[in-house]
Amino acid sequence: MSHEHHHHEHGHDDEIRENIIRIVLSAVLLAAAVLVERHTAWATWQYLLLYLVPYLVAGWDTLREAGEAILHGEALDENFLMAVATLGALGIGFLPEAEPQFPEAVFVMLFFRIGELFEGIAEGRSRRSVAHLMDIRPDTARVERDGELQTVAPESVSPGEVVLVRPGERIPMDGIVLEGSSSLDTVALTGESVPRSVTVGEEVLSGCVNLSGVLRIRTTRPFGESTASRILELVEHAAESKSHSERFITRFARIYTPVVVGLAVLLALVPPLLLGGAWADWIYRALMFLVVSCPCALVISIPLTFFGGIGGASRRGILVKGAAWLDTLARVRTVVFDKTGTLTEGVFAVTAVHPDKLDAQELLHLAAHVERHSTHPIAAALLQAYPDEQDGCRVEDIREFAGLGLTAVVEGRTVAVGNGGLMDRVGAAWHPCHQTGTIVHVAVDGDYAGHVVISDRVKEDAAQAVSRLHAAGIRKTVMLTGDLEEVAAAVAETTGIDEYHAGLLPADKVARVEALLPEGTLAFVGDGINDAPVLARADLGIAMGALGSDAAIEAADVVLMDDKPSKIADAVLGARRTLRIARQNIILAIGIKLAVLVLAACGVATMWMAVFADVGVTVLAVLNAMRALR
Repeated sequence: MSHEHHHHEHGHDDEIRENIIRIVLSAVLLAAAVLVERHTAWATWQYLLLYLVPYLVAGWDTLREAGEAILHGEALDENFLMAVATLGALGIGFLPEAEPQFPEAVFVMLFFRIGELFEGIAEGRSRRSVAHLMDIRPDTARVERDGELQTVAPESVSPGEVVLVRPGERIPMDGIVLEGSSSLDTVALTGESVPRSVTVGEEVLSGCVNLSGVLRIRTTRPFGESTASRILELVEHAAESKSHSERFITRFARIYTPVVVGLAVLLALVPPLLLGGAWADWIYRALMFLVVSCPCALVISIPLTFFGGIGGASRRGILVKGAAWLDTLARVRTVVFDKTGTLTEGVFAVTAVHPDKLDAQELLHLAAHVERHSTHPIAAALLQAYPDEQDGCRVEDIREFAGLGLTAVVEGRTVAVGNGGLMDRVGAAWHPCHQTGTIVHVAVDGDYAGHVVISDRVKEDAAQAVSRLHAAGIRKTVMLTGDLEEVAAAVAETTGIDEYHAGLLPADKVARVEALLPEGTLAFVGDGINDAPVLARADLGIAMGALGSDAAIEAADVVLMDDKPSKIADAVLGARRTLRIARQNIILAIGIKLAVLVLAACGVATMWMAVFADVGVTVLAVLNAMRALR
């Protein structure tokens, strides 16, 4: 892939270089021809031959493409319009009482080429913005085979083999760290600049850059299915799927061009035949009419705008699967969130400690000792909050009471850790807590010692994400969760979400989304495996933190590569900006065209104005489209 890709890049650059050389050469020859004409008195046909040289240098490709289009039965594209208009201008000087228009004809063709050159450069730039994503594809991998390191193409490494990644290198494929620890730069995948640290047993993803230590990694997927390859595929295909605006342009061009050619023919024939006008005069106007009417600005700049929008978003870790989804994204009115893992971290953590008799450290210390061997997520949260529980205290006689909790003897004191039922059982006078979450009570020798609150933490930027969406004009934000009512209420209050529904099964989530669909374009944001059906059902599915779940990447239309909900507002605003630029281009192009067309039909416009209306507008539109990249 990478070789082909580089090859493609070079081809593109060469083409641009060749174009520039031909434009300059043609311009020099044109100037020379004008000088010759000034100082000589030849026959008209001799001047025609003189001007044909710069004309063909500049316009050969255009003529060839116009000819090919006619042979394939798909005439009437911009090349055709340009060819007819310029050949007409070359021939008009042979009509009685007509001024030869040789320099004009060459100039129109030359200018048309300049417009195409601009388009080429712009397209190269937007391709490069997608190509910088290509950098996340490593070209080689170091594999351990038969006890030695071999450098091979990543495609040839099969899952289960061990690769070695030194500092400063990209990780070639997804895998699990066997040995070593390091920090990884994930900016190419997530747009996030903060490095992630990894150690033995953790998953690493292709495309990240290994910053500090040497890692030995057992690969888990073939190269073609690795995260980097999948992202690239998404972006490659994204450019192909058409948006409404683009489809509008294609339909527009299909109807528009025959109409214009028809009008030009009428403009050339009707006034001379019926009103006795001068043939040369009206044919000239008709030719100008053709030059102006060429819809290049639209045909070129609209797809370019969308391409730029998709490329610009991918730089910030937002993958849009196609231009059509940019349209939808810009129209979103309702945003529905899944709670766990989207608005919250999705991991249990100690969020408060309320001691009664001991100090907070001591309370955690005892609770952690009792929970030392339990595998329950709540135990894990306690152990994380008091990491150094291996401090040599004697813990004996651990007993589990199903559904209540545990007791154990720590340094001769009997410690009970569990819910209210366990406190009643050991005769401790406990009291409820005012905070929501899972409350773990602790009693020492039958005396109540306090409690620890464990809950799923709300993400730091969740509240900011919701307020930014509201500021961006999103009418309604909704949270769906399978969690308890009070937990949902607490999260909704912290984040400022408009409404929430708790205690839902995956099927209920789909039903809730369907009920909200009539209220306007709906985006559903989820992170997980169980969100796939809802992602597929919403007008727009947004998968978050997709550095993990495949099912979500498959089902979603927009993929956010990291876990930050505030990226959603970025995505919506970016899409709107892209569409705004596309709309500006449509209005700009059609507006200026119509003005000059009217002038051309009335005989006020000159060939030069006609050329500006065509090429000038194209260049402006292309430059405007380039803004979408940023």
